[in-house]
Amino acid sequence: MMPAATARSGRNPRRAVRGWLYLLAALVVAMVAVGGATRLTGSGLSITEWRPVTGAVPPLSAEAWTAEFEKYKDTPQYRILNQGMGLADFKVLYGWEWGHRLLGRIVGLVFFLPLLWFWWRGRLSRRLGLGLLCLGILGGLQGAIGWIMVASGLQPGMTAVAPIKLALHLTTASLILAGLVWLAAGERGEAIAPAPRRLRATALLLPALVLLQIFLGGLVAGSHAGLVYNTWPSMNGDLIPPVEGLFVVRPWIENFVDNATLVQFNHRMTAYLLVTVAILHALDAIVSRPGSGAARRAIGIAGLTLAQAMLGITALLLAVPLWAALAHQVFAMAVLTMAVVHARLSRGTVVARAGTGVPETPFGYEAMSVRRA
Repeated sequence: MMPAATARSGRNPRRAVRGWLYLLAALVVAMVAVGGATRLTGSGLSITEWRPVTGAVPPLSAEAWTAEFEKYKDTPQYRILNQGMGLADFKVLYGWEWGHRLLGRIVGLVFFLPLLWFWWRGRLSRRLGLGLLCLGILGGLQGAIGWIMVASGLQPGMTAVAPIKLALHLTTASLILAGLVWLAAGERGEAIAPAPRRLRATALLLPALVLLQIFLGGLVAGSHAGLVYNTWPSMNGDLIPPVEGLFVVRPWIENFVDNATLVQFNHRMTAYLLVTVAILHALDAIVSRPGSGAARRAIGIAGLTLAQAMLGITALLLAVPLWAALAHQVFAMAVLTMAVVHARLSRGTVVARAGTGVPETPFGYEAMSVRRA
């Protein structure tokens, strides 16, 4: 039941829920951006303990800073890569990792406190509440995955985290973002007719391909595969590297994680597949539903995937400078967001509940579903 005061005012309470979900999505994107900067600056191993509560407070005295620095000096990364680093440089590393963890705590608060309020006010449907519960569990799991990832980089002989755990951490964050956007787009207070079955199927395929590509990109980042084969479209003269180079590691399954040649090749091939599917989907939508919201969204996705591919090529040719790598990672979140909104709206949405008043203004990519005059 909707509060009577809200009904009389003609305001749709679902809009507040959608705004909250999109705020959370923006915070997750910020989390991914700060996490990418943390990785690219080599800061991720500067905090050697997982303290979910007390870790929110950084060192506040010279003695506390010295104690944290001594813990870092006991890590393989310091002994192998950063021997002789001063306290001032360590504070920079520590600041990035502390900021990343603090942002994670903020995301948790922004999730749970409004969740309790909306639940108490009866603003959450059973389906939405179940979806949010699943995302809350996934968010808690993400924190544990993050620490497992960091712990992998503290093992003897390691100077960075394990690539597979980095890829898993990034992909889990992307799943959380996708879930938030899916739920928010489904709360539209305006009826949208479902797209034809073929378009709906391809629209669902696109975010799955984007998530796969994000996972493969995490493997590229974790194994530093972007620092080899800095040519395009060939890989140092070969469109397809020799098989013996693709499967040089034994056992062969480990090539998909530890062999920089195969890791980069897989990332390239999946990018080509994603761009091809996006373009064909856009052409299909233009022909079958000209001028529709589905067609406009499909065109937008095709444009974003092409731009992302060009950004990835630029990063590769420049040997992955920090700005290009970070932009490529963050732009992947934009592609995912657009693909998820498109997939959700392609299923159609129902009319807002009776008495909710004026139509809602679309958020972000949702505006592409509104028919122009």
